Amino acid sequence: MSTAMIFVGLILSTILATASNSWLLAWLCLELNTLSILPFISKTKHPRAIEAATKYFLTQATASCLLLLAGTLNAWLTGTWDMTQMSNKLTSTTMLIALTMKMGTVPTHFWLPEVLQGSTLLTALLISTWQKIAPMSLLFIMSNNIQPTFALTLGLLSTTFGGWGGMNQTQLRKMMAYSSIANMGWTVITLTHEPKASMINIFTYIILTTPTFLLMALTSTKTLQNMTTMWSTSPLATTTMALLLLSTAGLPPLTGFLPKLIIMNELVTQNLTPLATMTMMTSLLTLSFYLRTTYLTTLLNPPSSATSATKWRQKMTKNKTMILLPTATTSTFMMPALIP
Repeated sequence: MSTAMIFVGLILSTILATASNSWLLAWLCLELNTLSILPFISKTKHPRAIEAATKYFLTQATASCLLLLAGTLNAWLTGTWDMTQMSNKLTSTTMLIALTMKMGTVPTHFWLPEVLQGSTLLTALLISTWQKIAPMSLLFIMSNNIQPTFALTLGLLSTTFGGWGGMNQTQLRKMMAYSSIANMGWTVITLTHEPKASMINIFTYIILTTPTFLLMALTSTKTLQNMTTMWSTSPLATTTMALLLLSTAGLPPLTGFLPKLIIMNELVTQNLTPLATMTMMTSLLTLSFYLRTTYLTTLLNPPSSATSATKWRQKMTKNKTMILLPTATTSTFMMPALIP
């Protein structure tokens, strides 16, 4: 019963934050949202989980302080808490830093890999997807008042460090965290020029990440070594996982390629071709570790006489597979058809 109430609080706080038009109400809803997710992170009672909950709380509290500071300064300067009235450069930049810290972008990204690694796969799914909706909605509302140069710099740094950080990871949760950082870079980089493209990108990422984490949880897969033996558990789920990873990397003609194409087109339209070129080059870093993971998943079958211990997995029932696979397959293949 308590878990259900906390989950309802998590959902309601996000909905109220996205529907609010006052920075004070948005700050209150984001605080409730942070307090609602903490029991899920520390539920396992493991030292790593307690450490992850502490890091998450401290980071979100710092971001909330910056958000309240920016909102208070803006209310003092303009006489209103309205989100659309942020003409001052200092308040808009401070608010951008606060909201991007909550989502995990460079340079305030260091908490995300550690928090995901200390959480369970389903909690990591919530942090990577649901917890980004409220801050992203607030950024969308104030997108007209964000400084373009600052947003472009944050986006380019996030795509670069997200790709570099994920290349040496053997833990899938940390790899997905750096992938999230890189994806947030793609979202922020076009926020001031075409905010609708940013929303398309973030929601496409959520659609692709959700079945990926669910398949990991269903097959008890947490490391690259586990991926090498995943094929023997369920070949169909393994193939779908590979397609989801490639789609998240933005490989055409899969779903993840669509928002990247829209963002590239917008940057070129705004005469930012050098920036678009650098962003595409940094996406190759993300593609490299996704291709490595896909290779280990589908093309590297373990030998019959393994010298290392093989991870025990619960047998996947047909019902579980049939629930997940249509969702994963649809999210992988449907959206490229929407390209005009």
